[in-house]
Amino acid sequence: MIDSIKLEDILFLDIETVPVTYKYNDLNENARKLWDNKFRFQAADTPEEHYKKAGIFAEFAKIICISVGFVSDKAFRLKSFYGDDEKLLLTEFADLLNKHYNKKEHQLCAHNGKEFDYPFIARRMLINRIKLPNVLNIAGKKPWEVNLLDTMELWKFGDYKNFTSLNLLAHIFDIPTPKDDIDGSDVSRVYYEEKNLKRIVTYCQKDVLTVAQVLLRFKGEPLITPEQVVIT
Repeated sequence: MIDSIKLEDILFLDIETVPVTYKYNDLNENARKLWDNKFRFQAADTPEEHYKKAGIFAEFAKIICISVGFVSDKAFRLKSFYGDDEKLLLTEFADLLNKHYNKKEHQLCAHNGKEFDYPFIARRMLINRIKLPNVLNIAGKKPWEVNLLDTMELWKFGDYKNFTSLNLLAHIFDIPTPKDDIDGSDVSRVYYEEKNLKRIVTYCQKDVLTVAQVLLRFKGEPLITPEQVVIT
């Protein structure tokens, strides 16, 4: 399947998310009750301890960066939508999808995208009252009509047993690691304590490039060279 997909038709992406409040105690009373109820059966952790993972739950987190990459004129172009205003960055991202990735041949591609990135973006768009672009509006679509690629799913080859990180695939495919500065566990701290959003954007863009490189390995094609990367 992937051999028939043109790289020019793929939008590679990655997102970075953080809890809506840095600390559990900063949640309003109703949100705390809902969080406690959601994890009332998690005996190993208190609600406060479990809140360290809040950034992966769309009901209790927000997107602070969406980085995308695409092939154009033999260059790999990177662009990021980021900031404290989630609705604004999601609106801008939706505009990109509606204008440039709305045909049946267009595909999105992310690592673990079907479990995380795609549903998270869709949920946060609905929460922010943004109409879903067609490529993300998959309700009622037949499997072959869903244009969402996932490099982790491709690596599974039908295996359901385990999770394989992007960093591990980069290692085994001899691709430069995207985790040479921070990783996902650092994002909330860097955002709330360091207030260094640009550092997070750089990290997110490296992940996007790595996703593209992994797909190229799957396709048996040459990797993108540093000279081909353009940040717009």
